[in-house]
Amino acid sequence: MSELLKLENQLCHRFYTLSNAFTRAYRPLLRELDITYPQYVTLMALWETNNITIAELLERTAIDGGAMTLILKKLEDKQFLSIKKDESDKRVKRVVLTSKGIEQKQVAENVPKQMLCKLQGMSQEESIQLRHLLDKLSGCFDNSSD
Repeated sequence: MSELLKLENQLCHRFYTLSNAFTRAYRPLLRELDITYPQYVTLMALWETNNITIAELLERTAIDGGAMTLILKKLEDKQFLSIKKDESDKRVKRVVLTSKGIEQKQVAENVPKQMLCKLQGMSQEESIQLRHLLDKLSGCFDNSSD
């Protein structure tokens, strides 16, 4: 069998299993907020900068537009945010945190701390190095054409 086709040699499979592991690790931490990981990512972007356009939110989170529509609907149903037409251009929609969405930031502040406890086998330097390598790898895909 070709070494190229061995599962143990596939970088993509490691990312797949790691992605699933992260999702499983976040699930109990986000239960108190009653949100999913993609909803958490969306809220983190809004906690950084509230009242942004949907286009800006898509750019910040790198979440697919169709998925974002569903995420925003769920978060709106849970009263974390509202979607309003832009004052200067009615075609543009803005995402604005509600008072509940703003208040939940305090609850969410414990989530990164709890995740750090799960990563105790990795030093801070390794974590920073890994983040840089992942950004570099992501850039490889950003620069490639379909």
